Amino acid sequence: MDAAGSPAPAGAGGDGSAGSTGETSFRLSREQIFVLVSAASMNLGCMMAYSILGPFFPKEAEKKGASNTMIGMIFGCYALFELLASLVFGKYVVHIGARFMLISGIFISGGVIILFGVLDQLPKGPIFIVMCFLVRIVDAIGFGAAITASSSILAKAFPNNVATVLGSLEVFSGLGLIAGPPLGGFLYESFGYEVPFILLGCIVLLLIPLNLCILPSYESDPCEQSFWKLVTLPKVGLIAFVIISLSSCFGFLDPVLSLFVMKKFSLSAGYVGLVFLGLSLSYTISSPMFGLLSDKMPNLRKWFLVFGNLITAGCYMLLGPVPIFHMKSQLWLLVLVLVVNGISAGMSIIPTFPEMLSCAYENGFEEGIGTLGLISGLFGAMWSVGAFMGPVLGGFLCEKIGFEWAAAIQGLWTLISGLVMGLFYLWEHSKMRRRSKVQNIIGTEEERAALLPNDT
Repeated sequence: MDAAGSPAPAGAGGDGSAGSTGETSFRLSREQIFVLVSAASMNLGCMMAYSILGPFFPKEAEKKGASNTMIGMIFGCYALFELLASLVFGKYVVHIGARFMLISGIFISGGVIILFGVLDQLPKGPIFIVMCFLVRIVDAIGFGAAITASSSILAKAFPNNVATVLGSLEVFSGLGLIAGPPLGGFLYESFGYEVPFILLGCIVLLLIPLNLCILPSYESDPCEQSFWKLVTLPKVGLIAFVIISLSSCFGFLDPVLSLFVMKKFSLSAGYVGLVFLGLSLSYTISSPMFGLLSDKMPNLRKWFLVFGNLITAGCYMLLGPVPIFHMKSQLWLLVLVLVVNGISAGMSIIPTFPEMLSCAYENGFEEGIGTLGLISGLFGAMWSVGAFMGPVLGGFLCEKIGFEWAAAIQGLWTLISGLVMGLFYLWEHSKMRRRSKVQNIIGTEEERAALLPNDT
């Protein structure tokens, strides 16, 4: 595959011959290796920087006069502005250039992460809270640009192995989420508030010279279709709802889980980071497997989506656990639930991108980085909607009704999305069967009509 990006994936054969023989070698070209290194390093660095907040920032924000609801909004505003950034950058990725967009996003994100490390010097009250919002907003815009460009480049470089590649790269996202909380908690306890942000911000900035050296450029014509046409496709719209529900579950945990664990089990910030490890580690391990299965057996994607959502719903019912179960909250149970939730998240998140992409192609969207930008932007936008709603509603509900009931209510999102998605797939299957029967009947009648003159 050259830098301009031919439609043939590595080892698949431009003519599809490898696929026809049933043997798919996965030999990577030089450019594809560079794309993977770029995406893997960005996922690792940015996820580490994103996740360091969980173990200690809610506690620091409380000291500065922020309520649980306000802390949830500080977490949630990141997602809201990443939503807006993803929509804009997904539409104009071709005009701006995916390579330039990715590098610029990394520069902005790394700079404001370092800036976040000096916010504790601000006075208690509104000034601290307002500056937290401003820094998170700028960080979200930078990250939205980088992740939209990265997803578009990956899908362009690996058109027939999107789920496998995205699932494999979730290892690095997961490693970032794994390393971030315990590293952040350790640095905070050892050196104070500033050091975690300064160190991680510098790590992110170091990705700029790496990407300048290795990342290829991909050129493409602007896409004529719009986000609106994409979202109005019924299947894409429902998958978007699934993405929102799953993202809101992740976002729900950010502002409230650390406070719940600290108060319930009297753990320090460092040990709280290890509790987050259960979710991140299981997600990291399971994602490549579900990505590979999604590409090798596309028919399994629908079942991954449905059952992944239903299992996630059950996890959130047991996270507290909800009082109607009359179960005592125990640390081992909480960690076990987070582990299962990580697996169910990998099961349901990984198939969403290739499912939306195949649906877009089936409905007349042209193949190219323009359509890939729309899909990447839509995925990022929907993820951001959930990531905004999760922390905000989570902080509010925990303040009003407690963590146990708030987690159960959060689980209802994925229960509803899983059931709705299951009903849609059943309807789609019955529709395809009816269409097949009609085509068989029409084919039989045409054959009889062709034979009638011979009979006469």
